[in-house]
Amino acid sequence: MPSILFYLFAAITLGFGLLVVTSHNPVTSALSLAASFVGLAALFLGLDAYFIGTIQILVYAGAVMVLFLFIIMLLDIKAEEGKKPNIPAAIGGIVLAVVMALQITTICSSFNMGNVQIKDAPLALTQAGESAKLPTIANDLKAGVLPDAKLMGLTLFQKYGFHLQVVGLLLLVGTVGVVVLSKREKGVKDA
Repeated sequence: MPSILFYLFAAITLGFGLLVVTSHNPVTSALSLAASFVGLAALFLGLDAYFIGTIQILVYAGAVMVLFLFIIMLLDIKAEEGKKPNIPAAIGGIVLAVVMALQITTICSSFNMGNVQIKDAPLALTQAGESAKLPTIANDLKAGVLPDAKLMGLTLFQKYGFHLQVVGLLLLVGTVGVVVLSKREKGVKDA
């Protein structure tokens, strides 16, 4: 990927990510989050991670954002618009962001694998049914044995099938809960 495209997509991702946090309208925040996901998917595609980029669009920008927008549309947005910002919470968030930035800087400065070129980086993945380590990305690309979506799908549905179903059930319960909470009768008062 040319560096100008990297900087463009990184700016799109970060700009819309900042808009998610600073926007007062939840619909604008949700749409900004979708645009941020698209920028992130473009960065993945620029790194030749086509599967992850495609999944980023399908799962996050597609399904999850539809769920977010569906839930936002069920909420009473007018009641939230009149509220004033919480100053102590904003200050706490800024302090937390600074601490996190310091931690990331400390970790990145002591990380030695950043000096290794990606074509020489060893993979710690195993092929389906084998326990042998794959040597390097360059050799795997030449031989055509780099793990693909089929291997990831087999691992996901064979080894983690139960976990995947639990996550799906939690999403369903959350969605039903939001619908039930939003469909309260207007004559019933909360205790």
